[in-house]
Amino acid sequence: MPTAAIFDLDRTLISGSSATVFQRHLAEAGITSGREIPFADAFMRFYETFGENWFMMQPARLSGRAAAGWNVADVEKAMGAAAEELAGMIQPFAPQLIDEHREAGRVLVLATTSPEPFVRPLARRLGFDDVVATRWCSEGGEFTGELDGPFVWGPAKLDAVKQWAAENSVVLSRSYAYSDSYFDAPLLDAVGHPTAVNPDPQLRALAALRSWPVRHLDVAEGVAKIAGRELQAWTRPLLRPEIVAPLAQFEFNDIHNIPESGPAILVFNHRSYFDPSALALLVARVGRSVRGLGKKEVFDAPIIGNLAKWLGGIRVERASGSDEPLRHAAKALRGGELLMLAPQGTIPRGPAFFDPELKGRWGAARLAAMTHAPVIPVGLWGTEKVWPRSSRLPRMSLTDRPLVSVTVGKPVKLGYDDTEADTEAIMAAISALLPEEAHRRHEPTPEELALTYPPGYSGDPDAEIDRRPGTNS
Repeated sequence: MPTAAIFDLDRTLISGSSATVFQRHLAEAGITSGREIPFADAFMRFYETFGENWFMMQPARLSGRAAAGWNVADVEKAMGAAAEELAGMIQPFAPQLIDEHREAGRVLVLATTSPEPFVRPLARRLGFDDVVATRWCSEGGEFTGELDGPFVWGPAKLDAVKQWAAENSVVLSRSYAYSDSYFDAPLLDAVGHPTAVNPDPQLRALAALRSWPVRHLDVAEGVAKIAGRELQAWTRPLLRPEIVAPLAQFEFNDIHNIPESGPAILVFNHRSYFDPSALALLVARVGRSVRGLGKKEVFDAPIIGNLAKWLGGIRVERASGSDEPLRHAAKALRGGELLMLAPQGTIPRGPAFFDPELKGRWGAARLAAMTHAPVIPVGLWGTEKVWPRSSRLPRMSLTDRPLVSVTVGKPVKLGYDDTEADTEAIMAAISALLPEEAHRRHEPTPEELALTYPPGYSGDPDAEIDRRPGTNS
């Protein structure tokens, strides 16, 4: 028997309310007077922040009466235009989620309190199979002002979905549902796979009690948000060079090459445990959040592992050979996220650390081919003087602070059909951003070589496992 994926609309598929869009298009079509409702802006701000409540839903319950005499065809035409605007407001990660359910063969249903004549065109535009919504009676091509059935809200919404499921032989106990509202809790409780999306405070508390997943479709899956902002946004004001002044002096060059929005892959050369800190300072200056790939040991560690997940990190288990991390990274990019990774995979050890020719793995090239996201090279220099691999902690000095340079290049030109050639192009672009000394052959001293190995290195590369949390080495 078929299963369904049931989506709410407001504050779920879109971040705010669809009502203002519907009202504007009705006014532009001459169907309504276009007079603004007193305090409408304040109501909308409250709704977008805290979600719906019984008091706010009463005008919606009575709105059908105002439609008496409206021409059905005129409303459908106006709502077709509204659907185009609303489709552009869909949360970045919603289309991928919808596509995943479609590919799995589930029936796609838009279940909303909004009037069915308003949302049907949007459902068609998004490729939904059906709509469960508040219906209006019509006669002679005009709406009568009466409801054709219940006002689809709260328990009545569950009843309407149950009726639809019975008529279409859909098994709710194996189906999926997504909503932001505590008043949709009966519906979420009725399906086998409920998800609270951008939940209001009451639903967030209930989701915690019921162990329901919580998602925000404007950020990658797993990213936590507090009071509507993700953790990186809250911590961004602290990510300033002055905060780490005892560690290093910083020089940032050409940061304008990082796009202010949209997907991009930041690739950098890996020299030190301090590299992620330098990249974090760089991205903070752009005002964006960034996702990164990290070793499974980081994600499996207590506390730090959860923090890595909440920040949007992607767990990599190298020994498995699985493509799952790449698929997660590609999903983040398709949602418009910024991703950073070190193509070298680990900090080079021994003589390889001093090799002028940078050698990388194919992950960045494959991601670029999968998504066509621009690959932005970043050249790091001097981070190893702050935190060499041989040290368990970074060096701190108020008088001897090494200079760390972070230089951003233009997008790398790639062919997308030859992973090896594209990887070489990526590494060459990173290398071109490094200072002249990086390109000179250098015979390292024993002391310099020792700095490139982990603490307690025995000389056997296979005998040492560096489990330092928070690194990508």
